[in-house]
Amino acid sequence: MMKIGLLSDTHSFLEDRIFEIFKDVDEIWHAGDIGSLDIIDRLESFKPCRLVYGNIDNVEIRMRSHQDLAFEMEGQRIYLNHYGGTPAKYDFRAIEQLNVFKPSIFICGHSHILRVLRDPKRNNMLFINPGAAGTHGFHKMRTCIRFTLDSGQIPSFEVIELGLRGR
Repeated sequence: MMKIGLLSDTHSFLEDRIFEIFKDVDEIWHAGDIGSLDIIDRLESFKPCRLVYGNIDNVEIRMRSHQDLAFEMEGQRIYLNHYGGTPAKYDFRAIEQLNVFKPSIFICGHSHILRVLRDPKRNNMLFINPGAAGTHGFHKMRTCIRFTLDSGQIPSFEVIELGLRGR
């Protein structure tokens, strides 16, 4: 069993409350637009991390993260990148990787729009965009996700509202 804390689009803002929210997770996954090395340092000193970079991330952040990650965990095939798109309109690079890796869970960021749904056209793959945890962007509510993977199942899944973007 693995407990995961999932973030995206922090844009250099990470509130201390994240460390309380993610205190019981085994890993933190960040779906890009990290914004600063300080965020990486703080997260990695707290828990093991899997990080992908986004369009705002500089060379230093890109050197400490990945363009995309594909891996297996607890009976799930997971693909993580920043520019995923949506099930109706996946990004061209995401389509290539989805076709090759055939994940059961696809996680991306970029849109700042929280979205969790099944894609019936891709073997009922679970699509997750955790929204944006940072204060930069057009989203109204800052969000993150906490979930558990256990032997091919997701026995718990929580969307956590962090507060309005302006606060």
